Amino acid sequence: MEKPVERKVSLGGAIIGSAVALFAGVLIGINWHYFANFLPYLGIDVIQEKDWSALNEVYSTLENNYDGELDQDKLTDGAKKGLVKAVGDEYTTYMTAEEAKEFKKDLEGDVGSGIGVEIATRDGYVRVIRTLPDNPAREAGMLAGDIFYKIDGEEVYDLPSDEIATKIRGEEGTEVTVTVVRNGEEKTFTMKREKINNVSAYINYDGKTAILKIVRFDNSTGDLVQKLAKEAKDKGCNKIILDLRGNGGGYVNAAQEVLSLWLDGDAIVTQKSIHFSDNTTYASRGKAILKDMKTIVLVDGTTASASEITAGALQDYGKAKLVGEKTYGKGVVQTLLNLSGNSLLKVTTAHWYTPNDNNIDGNGIKPDIEVKNTYDDTNHGRDPQLDKAKKL
Repeated sequence: MEKPVERKVSLGGAIIGSAVALFAGVLIGINWHYFANFLPYLGIDVIQEKDWSALNEVYSTLENNYDGELDQDKLTDGAKKGLVKAVGDEYTTYMTAEEAKEFKKDLEGDVGSGIGVEIATRDGYVRVIRTLPDNPAREAGMLAGDIFYKIDGEEVYDLPSDEIATKIRGEEGTEVTVTVVRNGEEKTFTMKREKINNVSAYINYDGKTAILKIVRFDNSTGDLVQKLAKEAKDKGCNKIILDLRGNGGGYVNAAQEVLSLWLDGDAIVTQKSIHFSDNTTYASRGKAILKDMKTIVLVDGTTASASEITAGALQDYGKAKLVGEKTYGKGVVQTLLNLSGNSLLKVTTAHWYTPNDNNIDGNGIKPDIEVKNTYDDTNHGRDPQLDKAKKL
């Protein structure tokens, strides 16, 4: 065994070393803003404090001059919303605790009570896409194509669709007055809110053809769609029409579970970001019970996000023909980040690419066979897109 080496340090050397370290520390502290610029080259990440004195100036000026009381919580939330909105990304938003609660409920399909309409932004305005049967909106006379103008007298035409949806919802039995614009004329409807049954997927049959409608991709969608697919197989169906019209998306992992019915372990989407490494999501193995079944996918201008991931993967692998209209074109990924006070930041963290390395953001996915559905078709119970899919 090697004998330990005795180390001797002189008192004078220790004092000199301490003095040098102290001097260096003071020097770096005084000139930190210069030294910090070199740290990234040494592999050291530096978080630099931002100068928010301009915001403090605005608040102080308000406090000293505004003829009224200031609600600091409201001002803080307003400042947070303004900060995030100034990013210029329509998908990156700040939500207060109450807004976050409603958003999460909506994402899970827990819409509570409302009037029974599907809405989306079309041609620059939030419009009625379709009314649901046996619900207040259809009974009152609202039609597909109606533009939302006012809710309970408040102008909402310049608000995003999720905020308008929140204003429509409320306690069961309470009234809401909706003013729409139809063919340049205002029409007003006063309705009582009713409980809305809003499953994420359901299936109908036309002979040996299964028509599978997916409304959104939530936590329950994967299991539900797999059960419906097995039901269709057990019934001896030889063709499936996957209807993704009006589906604004949801969770990527739900789309993964749905795609695993057609794709066996294949790559379905790749996320690329300036902050993180590329991340590819693959279909599960051993679940592709529909891989050999003839498949038609119905899409339109409101087919977005996780719906486009699904449609894009099936098209790229040649597993399905797309019928309808060009999709919305949302090729970005949002992450939900919890903030203090139960508030929420929904922030764009990556762009996603189809298996053929296409990013469809702003462009959408072009269908293999283009068929238009007009608002008049919807209001009169016609569905040319579905009719075409049945004939293929």
